[in-house]
Order: sequence, then structure tokens, then C-alpha cells
Amino acid sequence: MKAARAVLEYLKNSGVQYIFGIPAGSVNAFFDELNDMSELTPIVTKHEGAASYMAAAYAKYAKHLSVCIGCSGPGGTNLVTGAANAMREHLPVLFLTGAVPVNTIGLNASQELDAEPIFRPVTKYSVTVKESKDLLKEIVKASEIALSGVPGPVHIAIPIDVQHETVPNLEIPAPPKGTAIIPELDTIKSVAEELLARRSGYILVGQGVRNSVDQLLELAEILNWPIITTPQAKGYIPEDHPLLVGVFGFAGHEAASQLIADGDGQVLFIVGSSLGETATNNYNLNLTKNRFSIQMDFDQSVFNRKYDIDLPVLGDIHISLILLIEELRAKGLARTSFKVTENKEIYEASTGEYNTKNVLLTIQKYLPASTRYAIDIGEFMSYVIHHMKVVDYDTFNINVHFGAMGSGIGSAIGSKLAEPERPVACITGDGCFFMHGMEILTAKEYHLPILFIVMNNARLGMVYHGHALQFKRTHPSFEQHPINISAMASAMDIPSFQVTELQDLNQDMLHNLMNLNGPAVLEVVLTDNNTPPMGDRVKFLSSFGK
Repeated sequence: MKAARAVLEYLKNSGVQYIFGIPAGSVNAFFDELNDMSELTPIVTKHEGAASYMAAAYAKYAKHLSVCIGCSGPGGTNLVTGAANAMREHLPVLFLTGAVPVNTIGLNASQELDAEPIFRPVTKYSVTVKESKDLLKEIVKASEIALSGVPGPVHIAIPIDVQHETVPNLEIPAPPKGTAIIPELDTIKSVAEELLARRSGYILVGQGVRNSVDQLLELAEILNWPIITTPQAKGYIPEDHPLLVGVFGFAGHEAASQLIADGDGQVLFIVGSSLGETATNNYNLNLTKNRFSIQMDFDQSVFNRKYDIDLPVLGDIHISLILLIEELRAKGLARTSFKVTENKEIYEASTGEYNTKNVLLTIQKYLPASTRYAIDIGEFMSYVIHHMKVVDYDTFNINVHFGAMGSGIGSAIGSKLAEPERPVACITGDGCFFMHGMEILTAKEYHLPILFIVMNNARLGMVYHGHALQFKRTHPSFEQHPINISAMASAMDIPSFQVTELQDLNQDMLHNLMNLNGPAVLEVVLTDNNTPPMGDRVKFLSSFGK
């Protein structure tokens, strides 16, 4: 069989269902073989960058290795941003790029580029395979690296001729198995002892807790400690849980900031956060000031970066939490019984000003509670973090710390493919839409019922407000002539509805848009001159250049 076919057989046996990307000459062997492999579906996108965001979201929600492919040269470089995004989120994505024939390397062949060193800083492993006999074993090696320890993306560049070469009848290896990092029991015992010695504290939850929410809540209820989430972790802790204080960091809540600044908690217990800029409100030193700090993570590199950590706990977060809970129970602590009361605010109609906050709350009121929101990058993102409610599990996909505009559009598609039964809505802006908005055609072609909510304010909103606050002026280029995005959707034969006032939003209309045999566009024409709830982000930027 061809070397490319051997790779695809291995991926098929490993449970891969989709291959995200764009066909081209330098990867044509793979796409030709897909004609005879109905188990693998190519998701052909409009841009490789969007394909990479789809693959990342699919890996996150399918909890499985994901595959993304691009041609040599520009196709590969278009994937680099997505690889960096997957690296930041610890997502196992196998990036495959074509390469020029081996005997033309260095001869300025069409679309020639040495992609291996370009991908190296944004992946766990990057290699070029120049002999067909080595291809399958490198694919196996890379897949295992992607899933093991700290999950993350990997990259393999494959010359055209290597893909087409015939390899001997190979035995397809067993599917890759990830290996979890097991925490040291002595460390877990030390954590339990420190928690018992200091009976007050706060739990700061990052996105690393996404597969361990039940265990996190059990720990919080055993300790009876307040829970604070990072912006990236919004969506994991139910809004109506009595211990939830709110979001700390970018677009966070005053209650969380006040607790960190003035609270008397003796411990800060950090679970699954790398304590980056957006998670710490611009590296606020009050987080660990006069507090014993415990940080639990599977990534050793996050310890002692900006903050000195008194007790780092290296290990799989799920396993670490289970072991810690068992240790605390053995020491006599029991789970507190909390009566969770339904949060009524979200079910009440938003009235008054036609602004971003009221639009988002009204939309959430009418959409199914189980809707997952893929949030793009823009001023609306700060309103989502600050005002929208968490009414079901794993509700929001927010990539604020890498902040790639347009990533939310691809993420919505990846999420829907991973969990077809779950309603998905993407909240994006006109700036992001003009980058990757054509991917709504991809959603149409694969019959994916996703609601794309486009906040159309005819400007780069976050940039506009940021400059207005920092410099007291904005450049005219931040604004543009208004574009009718609903008309663009209509030209693509995609259902749409244009909102120009709050009263336009109603349950029947939203229900109809969410229940189609494909995507729909809800265009919200709104220029909101209120200052977005960005927290201290502008103060941080303003500290430079003085």
C-alpha cells in the first residue's frame, strides 16, 4: 500500500473520524486515498487557519486525537497560529503538512518551505520524514507524544514522493495511548496537612479543570472555600453554586477582586491555571501575598513563573483531586451539603437600553440552557465573561489568553462535530467575521446547525475602546463603512435575521434559527459606546510608554 494509506489506516484504527484542512498538490496522496475510506471524513474548509481551530476544538470536546492537514509552504504557515493555539490549550492535534519532493529540496521548488523548524516552537514534536519506511513509525511516535503527559500538538512534514511510495504490507500498530502523570502520594499528603493547618482559603480554578469539575466541586465543598475562576475557565462552575464568587482577571467581577485584595483567606489553592496575564488581572501580586500557595497542574513549567509557589503538585489534575479528596476524608473531613437554588436572573427579560449586555442576556434567555457558546475575540467577549451566566456544564469556549481573532468561528464547527447533539452558538464580531466568516459555508456544506451571532458595530471594537481609554483618541481606520452581513449570508443561501433593536429578539425567531439543517446568521447591528468591562486591561497597557 501507499505510505499515505498506511498513515490513514492507523488514524482510522485510532478512532479518528475527521481530517480538517484543504486539499492541494503536495498532500494529494492523502485526499486520493480518502475516496476509498468512508470511515474518514475530510472537513474541507475555506482557510487552513480555520481548519486548525476546528481541529483544536474537536480535540478538546471529543477528548481524542485530532488531525489537521495543509499543503507545503503557505498551507503550512496558515496552520501555525492554530498550532500555537493548541499548544496553549494543551490539545492533542496532529498537524500534517506536505513538502516538496525529496530530490528538489533546496532548489526553490514550488511552495517549498522548511516547515519543521517553524512548527517546533509551537508543538511538542516537529519532524520531516524523508523516507517512506519511516513515515508510519513517526506518525505513531508523534501521536503518542501528543496524548502523553502534557497533551499538545505535534507536526510532521511529508514530501510528496514519500506519500506516494509503496511500503511493504505493514502491520498497523495499535492505537496510541496517552500516559497520565501520576502525582506523588507524599505530596498529596503534604497538601492535605497544609489544608488542615490553615482552615481558610480560596480556590482559583483554571481551564485545566475542564475534565474534573465534579471532583473540584467536591473538594470545595469539603473545605467550604470560595471558588474563583479565571476567564478561560468560565463555564465550568455552575452560576448557582453557593461557593462561586465569580471571575478574577480580564473582564472579571468586583467581588472576586475584592476577595483577593482584602479577604483573610490563608491559602490560595490554584487548580489548572498557568497564572498568565489574563488569569491574574495583569499579574496582580495580591493573589499570593501573605498566603500559602498550592498549585496543582500537569505541566511542570507553570510552577514558579511569576509567583513563588509554596507547594507545587505535579500530576494529572483528575487523579490528583481524587487522591486529595480521599486523603481529606481519611483525616475526618466530610463534604458540606449545599442547597443549590435556581438562579432566576437569567430567566427574566432584559429590558431597557439596546446594548451589548442586554442583547447577550436576552439571547441566552431564549436559547437552550445546554447551548455551548464559542466566543470569539472582541469587545463582546468581555461582556460574555462578565455578564453571561453558566447554566449548564462546559458552557463557554473562550480563548482569551491566545486571543486569535476568528478562532471562535472554527471552534464552533469543531465543537459541533465532536458533540453533534449539543446546541452550539458562536458569538463573534464583524472584524472576526471578515477574517474567517466564510467558514459558515463549511458549516452549510456539512449540514451543521450552528447559530453564528455576529455583533456588527462597523469597527474593531476592543481596539477602539482600548485606544479611547488609553490615549483619549482613536485612529479613523479602526472604523469602517457598515456592511450588511445578513445580505452576505443571503448571498450564500444561509438563513439570517438582522437585529436593530432589543425587541427584535424573541424565542420563536431564535428557536427557528437554531433548528435548521444547517447554520444560520443572527446579525446584531449595534454600536455600543458604553465602556466594556475589561477590568484593568487598559491600566496595564497604559503603564507602557510613560
